[in-house]
Amino acid sequence: MATLFADVILPLPLHDYFTYRVPPPFEKKIHAGQRVIVQFGKKKFYSALVTAIHNKPPEGFEVKDIHSILDEEAVIFPQNIDLWKWIAEYYCCTLGDVMRAAFPSGMKMESQTKVAAIGEVDEASLSEAEMVIFRNLRERPIAIHELQKKLGRYFSFTGLKSLIGKKVISVEEEIAAKYKPKSEPFISIHPDIKTEAVLNEKIESLGRAKKQKELLLHFCKLAGPFSKNEIKELSRKELFKEAGFSVAILKGLVSKKILKVHLRTISRLTAPRVEQGGLYLLNPFQEEALAKVKREFANKQVVLLHGVTSSGKTELYSHLIEEAIKKGQQVLYLVPEIALTTQITSRLKRYFGAKVGVFHSKMSDHERVEIWEKVLGFYNRREGSYQIILGARSSLFLPFSNLGLIVVDEEHENSYKQFDPAPRYNARDMAVVLGYQNKAKVLLGSATPSFESYFNAKAGKFGLVELEKRHGEMEMPEIIVADIRRAYKRKEMKSFLTPALFERVETALEKRQQVILFQNRRGYAPFIECMNCGWIPKCEKCDVSLTYHKFKKQLTCHYCGFYLKMPENCHDCGSPDIKTRGMGTEKIEDELKQLFPTARIARMDLDSTRSRTAFEKLVYNLENRKTDILVGTQMVTKGLDFDYVSVVGILNADNLINFPDFRAHERSYQLIAQVSGRAGRKHKQGSVVIQTSQPDHPIIAEIMENAYLQTFSRQLNERKFFKYPPYFRLIKVVVKHKDIAKVSRASSQLATKLRDKNYFIVLGPEFPLVSRIKNWHQKEIWLKIDRAGQLAESKKYLVQCVHFVKHLPGNSGAIFNIDVDPM
Repeated sequence: MATLFADVILPLPLHDYFTYRVPPPFEKKIHAGQRVIVQFGKKKFYSALVTAIHNKPPEGFEVKDIHSILDEEAVIFPQNIDLWKWIAEYYCCTLGDVMRAAFPSGMKMESQTKVAAIGEVDEASLSEAEMVIFRNLRERPIAIHELQKKLGRYFSFTGLKSLIGKKVISVEEEIAAKYKPKSEPFISIHPDIKTEAVLNEKIESLGRAKKQKELLLHFCKLAGPFSKNEIKELSRKELFKEAGFSVAILKGLVSKKILKVHLRTISRLTAPRVEQGGLYLLNPFQEEALAKVKREFANKQVVLLHGVTSSGKTELYSHLIEEAIKKGQQVLYLVPEIALTTQITSRLKRYFGAKVGVFHSKMSDHERVEIWEKVLGFYNRREGSYQIILGARSSLFLPFSNLGLIVVDEEHENSYKQFDPAPRYNARDMAVVLGYQNKAKVLLGSATPSFESYFNAKAGKFGLVELEKRHGEMEMPEIIVADIRRAYKRKEMKSFLTPALFERVETALEKRQQVILFQNRRGYAPFIECMNCGWIPKCEKCDVSLTYHKFKKQLTCHYCGFYLKMPENCHDCGSPDIKTRGMGTEKIEDELKQLFPTARIARMDLDSTRSRTAFEKLVYNLENRKTDILVGTQMVTKGLDFDYVSVVGILNADNLINFPDFRAHERSYQLIAQVSGRAGRKHKQGSVVIQTSQPDHPIIAEIMENAYLQTFSRQLNERKFFKYPPYFRLIKVVVKHKDIAKVSRASSQLATKLRDKNYFIVLGPEFPLVSRIKNWHQKEIWLKIDRAGQLAESKKYLVQCVHFVKHLPGNSGAIFNIDVDPM
């Protein structure tokens, strides 16, 4: 029989597949989609993914054997690997990059270099550095990075190398499973006890063992052995609950062969039970929109649903999900933020029960592996498998076997874009590709669609359905534009609130209604300044000022995490006259407490939602009217649905409108319209106050008139003239180096090379707004590619140019990041 070989993908930034020999004992067990352990390089071992089995021996190098097989069955399907290949090609990254993004950490394994003492030695013959290392290795082998962390400044690579040379310590590679199934002890009557009479004898035999007798009687009370309603086994947790028994007492009963303990694998995915109910009936406008979506799906793979805020898009999605489930298909429901999963999860679980699984980055690695297995299990209709997945962008990589529908909610959100590390994909665009590859229908939904999606719909590439009425025929909110400049001149401002906003907040609180205030800047103040000499503290590693966080009493860099204690005096002139400048969400929260002392105020930003349950708690408090005013950053704009919010305030629209980016007007329209949509969703018309110093700006006028199409048309004329998306494609190349002269040289060399062919319009290289992050200087090159041009050829040439420049003399320390379709 011919020798078999396997092509594998390694979780490393490498473009190629690698071929390994399949040892004879594995030949009948191995197939594509399994993970295997392979040696790569002289010592390292990795878990790799098998993509193909064949009998063609590679030429020109010695082939290594596969070390072991990790999975009995495939953990991924061929169509999933097709998506990986598409991502690697389109986003100019490696298959290894895609594998690292796709698999949960618990499914990726890499060997660790461990050192261990291998005998006794005369410590007098060791140097001080050697002795410190040797003493720490006596008890157990330790990974080098752990040893380095443990010893700190006492660690010495020279000492370590010397000990290896003296054969006092050994070096070995060890690979350990990151994922371990969770198990729990369960207790049952010992199998030797076959009748109630024998059990009673055993109870009587425990005469003096009072506590053991009490525990056994307690078990009998809960489990009812030999009765009609007998429970065969109880978890130890359930048995001990509020009973005051110990493990030692249980061990006594086990040793006497009265009770038996065994470990059972249990799920980590515990969720509160939700009472199930049927879908709500759709109103006539929703019924009409649903019928149009179905008609469009008959001819188009992708449909864009443009529905105003609070028009009931989620209910419409639910009806489409129900149809897919009845056909035995799987559904992927994408949301841009974890915050949204809290509200939508309870709604979907009420309709579809245990078929729904949730997948996002706040979950532990072990939980993500379990969800992966439950999605995989749907192929064999395994009990407890998931048919519907609600999740953020990484959910796209899950191993769907029969995908029928993909819903991309709030499809305009830039949270769908992965920025770092590679692959720098856009989940919305990937969802469309995933739909085509799986012959699944894709529904993109938004009140403010991205201009690219709306352009594709208008061009006939996507179907288009409009839903222009709010649910329950609620009116769109009243929009009031408040001129900040005028209010400041007249000295009418109350802290950061104009009279128009202050009065409406006051009225809402009196009526026991809720308020949302939007400020797209976290922290207390963007920077502090010495009023004597103008000193502003900056980050040591980045070219940015430090943001003041009052809660922590420190200045923090939002790019690298560097922080300083809040200084009492100026570091330049020693003056104590230091003041905060600007306002972030912390400062707004602080001042609101003074303006409205009886109001219950909460804050929703990255700082206040770091823990896993923080989102849920904030949403729960708002839904149950335990919060009166919510202050937040972009998170509050993302599709949240609260019944009693009657007033929304945008505290500074100018920051959004004047941002130096060709998408600034599109984004400011989307953000302001979305946050405005949180007002007056259920009971009566709400109010939105937009504070700005540019009340006559066209974007403000268009938001007031809900004139999305007008904004779209005006912006597209500009973009066509200046060659921006959707008429041209953009690619951003970021060149990084720790030496500013070398980053300038490498970026200039790349730009010159790219101009050799006429594939691109090349802009740059230029320093971005923040030109140094974590001590890495960076320059950007922007490439524009005509949509009618050769995109695949252009990207291939770009990758070749990067490879060429990277290997020029003096460029070895440079990093080149390619970002296709940057946001």
